[in-house]
Amino acid sequence: MTDLRTDPAGAAQAAAAVLAERTGVARHDLAIVLGSGWVPAVDVLGETIADFPVTDLPGFLPPAVEGHAGRIRSLDVGGKRVLAFLGRTHLYEGRGVEPVVHGVRVAAAVGCSTIVLTNACGCLKQGIAVGDPVLISDHLNFTGRTGLVGPRFVDLTDVYARRLRDLVHEIDPSIVEGVYAQFPGPQYETPAEVRMAGILGADLVGMSTVLEAVAAHAEGCEVLGISLVTNLAAGLGDPLDHEEVLAVGTASATRMGELLGQVIPRI
Repeated sequence: MTDLRTDPAGAAQAAAAVLAERTGVARHDLAIVLGSGWVPAVDVLGETIADFPVTDLPGFLPPAVEGHAGRIRSLDVGGKRVLAFLGRTHLYEGRGVEPVVHGVRVAAAVGCSTIVLTNACGCLKQGIAVGDPVLISDHLNFTGRTGLVGPRFVDLTDVYARRLRDLVHEIDPSIVEGVYAQFPGPQYETPAEVRMAGILGADLVGMSTVLEAVAAHAEGCEVLGISLVTNLAAGLGDPLDHEEVLAVGTASATRMGELLGQVIPRI
């Protein structure tokens, strides 16, 4: 069996082959990675063609975080074949970078030209309320890690595709944009870290998405990033609690699914 750490490209191709067998199609058009509490969003997206545990595919690990279902679903959304990852592996799980970015590499290997990355986040931007979606326009990587190996000098100027953000704005002009900062976690950020991130230009803070975005962009995919504000960042509101994060995400997920249901057929 191909080893994920020593041959990530081979592992992605091996998983893609099994995925084609399980879903009955060789290629998908688009993939979406669902963040904490986002799982209900997929239920309103479209017709489910196949649904199975991620561990049925080579290289995928069982979920380790509450709010992540650990399943893969193949759907028909407005005539497009969509691959939905119901949860993700996080860097703070201590399993390394390769499992974190394996999903988007597999998506690229089965033909997905677009990757939609979602997450639950803390917000430090004025005028954004808990429960609001924010389009990611850029990011800050505070993990000190990357999913790329070797001399892959990838231009990240448009890592979150302007074209896709413009498309979302056509459907819902009220959605604002912001810069997302990924911290390693699993602890929430301190108020001082939040102030630092704000000084450096961050509007949102979280523990995912950035490494996946870089890996997907490097594979030639367009990336659309959508954060759901589930809490004010540390020092700006009440003490942070994962259960409350999940509750807000679940309450808003159907709205997010309806939005994606309008966006995806137009991509």
